[in-house]
This record gives sequence, C-alpha cells and structure tokens, in this order.
Amino acid sequence: MPSTDREPTAVRDHAPNLHAGTGLRPGTPGEATGRGGTPGEAGRGGGLRWDAGRLARVTLMRVADAGDGVMGRLVAAYGPEGALGQVRSGRLDPGFVEKLTARKGRPPDIDRILGAWRARLPAADPIADLTEGEHLGARLIVPGDLEWPTQLDDLGAERPLGLWLHGNADLRFSCLRSVAVVGSRAATPYGTHVAAELGAGLSEAGWTVISGGAYGVDAAAHRGALAGAARTVAVLACGTDIAYPAANQDLFSAIRGRGVVVSECPLGVRPTRLRFLVRNRVIAALSRGTVVVEAALRSGALNTAGHAISLRRHLAAVPGPVTSENSAGCHRLIRRAEAVCVTSARELIELVGAIGEDLAPEPRGPVLPRDALDGETRSVLEAVPARLGTGPATIAVTAGVDLLTVLRCLGALAAAGYVERVDRGWRLRRGK
Repeated sequence: MPSTDREPTAVRDHAPNLHAGTGLRPGTPGEATGRGGTPGEAGRGGGLRWDAGRLARVTLMRVADAGDGVMGRLVAAYGPEGALGQVRSGRLDPGFVEKLTARKGRPPDIDRILGAWRARLPAADPIADLTEGEHLGARLIVPGDLEWPTQLDDLGAERPLGLWLHGNADLRFSCLRSVAVVGSRAATPYGTHVAAELGAGLSEAGWTVISGGAYGVDAAAHRGALAGAARTVAVLACGTDIAYPAANQDLFSAIRGRGVVVSECPLGVRPTRLRFLVRNRVIAALSRGTVVVEAALRSGALNTAGHAISLRRHLAAVPGPVTSENSAGCHRLIRRAEAVCVTSARELIELVGAIGEDLAPEPRGPVLPRDALDGETRSVLEAVPARLGTGPATIAVTAGVDLLTVLRCLGALAAAGYVERVDRGWRLRRGK
C-alpha cells in the first residue's frame, strides 16, 4: 500500500545514503537479521522504489526495540529521517533530552540508549528488508498510509514505527469493527470451546476477531472466526515470516488467506517474553474492545487487559468455574468492576457496538406450557395440592378467587391434563 506522503521523485536525489558507514551493500542483509541469503540483484538500487521516510522507518525498526517510547518521541519530534540522523551522529538534540528529563523527572541514560541503538545500526539494511518482504508476499505500512489503522495513534510515543503485514485483508478496514479475544495458552476444554464460540459468533455478525495466534484461547478464537464470514487478524511477537508456534503453521496460512498476519517486528526476528508483552498493546489498540476468556492471576492476557483499560477500550471477561485457576484472573477483573461479565458473542457485541442498536436479547429460561395460562387459572393451579385431594372451596380460599371462577378453571385445567378429580376433591396430575 503506497504512502499518502510519498515523495513524487526518486529518493536517489533526496535521501541520505542509508548504507553509509555500515559496511553493507544495498541488497545485502545484515548479520543480525537471522535470515541468511541475499536478495540478489533485485535489492540493488531498490531505494528508487521507496521514499526516504519509509527507508528510515525500516532502519529504525531494526535499531530500536518495539514500543521504545524514547525512539517514538524522537521520531514524533524530528521525523524518521531526522531521528535516524541523530542516531547516526551519536548525539541527541539537547532540547529533546531536556524535555525527556522534564517528563521523567530525572535525566535519561542517553549514553546507554544511544549505545544500544548504534550497536544495531551497522546491521540494518532497509532495502534488503523491503525487498525480502516483497519476495515473501509481505508488505510494510507506516503512519500516513491508507491502510494504517489510525486507532494505533492512541498509543502515543509507543505507537509502532511501522507494521509488517502478510495476508489478503486490508488491516484498517478489518479493524473498524473488531474485538480482541485473548486468554490462556494452556486453556481448558471449557476455555477453547467458549473462545471458538465467541470467534464464530463475532464473525457471523460481521466483526473481525483479533488475537495473538498462540496455543489455547488464541488459536480457538481464530479458528472460530475462520468458520464464520468475517476476517481475523493475528498479531505476532516475531517476524511475519516466522510461524510461532510452529504447530500453528496451517492456522497462519488460513489467516493469511482470509485475514492478515501482523507484526511490528522486522522479518526474521524471533519471539521473546518481552516481545509478547509489548505486542499486547497493539492487540488492545487495534480493537474496539477486548474479552478475556480464560486467565490465571499471572497471565499475559491480563497484560492485554491492562492496555485496554489504559487506552479506554471496552473490556469484558468470561466467568468460569470458581475452582479453576485458569479463570481466577477473569473473576478478579469482574469483581473489581474493571471488566463486564459476558457469556455470548451477542452480549459482547452489545458492549462494543453502537449504543441502542447492537442489543443482545434478554436471556430467558425454557418456555413452559403453563406460561400460557392466564393469571386466575395459574393461581388456581398453584392452589391445587400435589398429593391429597382438596375441595373447590378450599382451593378458592387459597387462590383468592371466587368459587365459580375456581370451578371454571378446574374444568379447563382438567381438560389440559394439569389436575385430576379424586375422592377428596382435586389434586395435581403426576408429572405436572
């Protein structure tokens, strides 16, 4: 998807040499990519196809960790090219450092921050990344692109510098009506069943299901969504070219066909515990609301719930057995009134949907034949004993109804099979 602010002329005339001082040729991936191989001649001179801002962002995605607030503020203040220039120089603008100090209340460790960024800089090769992405069928979107979901701007300085996408669906469009379904990897059969039911119900109603592609609740929610009519989005904590967990390879293939696989991690980057936690903010930000299906008291799903709360998104939780550790986190969210208790996709849609329009039907018990009786007849029926018979006069007193009405109602109830006449009067028929 092309950027709306792309330069109309070739970047050869305007862009800085993004390979200067790196020891790398255009088209040669750096050693830290973990991918190996070279993209061949297609990567050489490829900078003519991408604007300088995009190339700078791809470089910074290799240089800074996902969710790096300092880098986010640097890019917001100076643009991606300006931020990259300061990283190259090894010196941040004193005014910027002063603002950081004022915000944090203490001087930031600039030497450590810059040292970490500059250590990764020589291995960054944006043209190789973009070329390989094209080869793999992936695409990069950045803020300002038509496909960029603007709700990610709510993350402020922690907004992704860009997102790698692999799949047929348009991410921005898919996330307009979306719900994040998250929960335990070690889900119980109850948890996977509920997640699949929620995923299918949301999808059938035209809502996109967003999750993390992991075992357990995530995979069940994705599969439920794929059984419906809408899209599903998997947000990974690794490069989109890596199937993690590997056992979900077929699932990711199905998602790419009907939805899209998303990551802010560069291609070839492996998952880590920290990357999972940082990834969760993107899941929460993309969706209108998050539902936690199963979560223990120490669960990554509760981390996603925390991001949903801080972003002022709707938060729901599914109750489970009070004896289940896997539902203890859900119960705590509900008890603290941080999450709304939901038990179905319709209830979830009512929470995140349009006010007064996406209403869930009121839950009701089974309709019984006696529900059709009028008030007087029901009162008479309630006054008839179950075992020993009793006369109409006694029934009239108990029901608070006159004798003629009792006689009429008893006749109707006998015809319907509710009561029967015995030696001592009237009683309920067995089974009624």
